[in-house]
Amino acid sequence: MSPLASDTKTRKKSWREKIAGYPRLPEVKPIPERMQVRNGEGTILIPSPKEVEEAMRRVPEGRLATVMGISEQLAHDHGATIGCTVTTAIFASMAAQAAAEDRQAGDRAPTPYWRTLKADGQLNLRYPGGLDELMQRLESEGHTVVQRGRRYFVEDFRRKLV
Repeated sequence: MSPLASDTKTRKKSWREKIAGYPRLPEVKPIPERMQVRNGEGTILIPSPKEVEEAMRRVPEGRLATVMGISEQLAHDHGATIGCTVTTAIFASMAAQAAAEDRQAGDRAPTPYWRTLKADGQLNLRYPGGLDELMQRLESEGHTVVQRGRRYFVEDFRRKLV
């Protein structure tokens, strides 16, 4: 086996490669029966990681988005009844990790992942940089971060949603 072939097998995929690894998405399909009790009948969008990342990129400085809002907008764009928020959240985290890799590689305008919050305005502490970086970035854009118990939220986040 050549050294190049063995390197390909043992090398860990970058987040950018992982985002590109879903060629069959997006997909619109019937809402599964187990979800119909909560969501009714209709269709559900399973978004692609690329379109979740693109939605995150469109959030301008000083404004915010939520994973739920991105999921709903993408579902609307595809003519689906609902969007899969779990998949959207997973792909938002992947986009955040890819943005951190991009920044390390010299990209001066990575995806602004810090502007995408959880549904209730809570910061996602699993995003790169952790609490300190998220707070610094959000506060530099005019947002106020408040602590409630052990969690952190953007104050009045609903007023700043795109």
